[in-house]
Amino acid sequence: MDDKKLFFMAVGLIVLPLALAFFGGDRFRYPCQDPDNWEKDICKLPKCDVTRTCPEHIFKGQRDPRIGPTKDGQTQTTTAVVPASTCQAPKTQGANCAK
Repeated sequence: MDDKKLFFMAVGLIVLPLALAFFGGDRFRYPCQDPDNWEKDICKLPKCDVTRTCPEHIFKGQRDPRIGPTKDGQTQTTTAVVPASTCQAPKTQGANCAK
């Protein structure tokens, strides 16, 4: 009896990942992540701006895949924002001190 149970568990562990890979398909969390939808009205302003699902919002901080790879092979560089010294609170006791 235990051999049957072990056999079915082994078959299940093999079949389940194969079934998920075969029937899974391409799924996107937001419709505007799908490159096929980029030219549709749902992914153009002002409709997508309300829900913040425009490609500009989804790929924020990353290279926009619509542009394609860089020509020189370099990665995208960003400029760091340095806060002004007047905005920083003085350190008192510790990092979690609210006073």
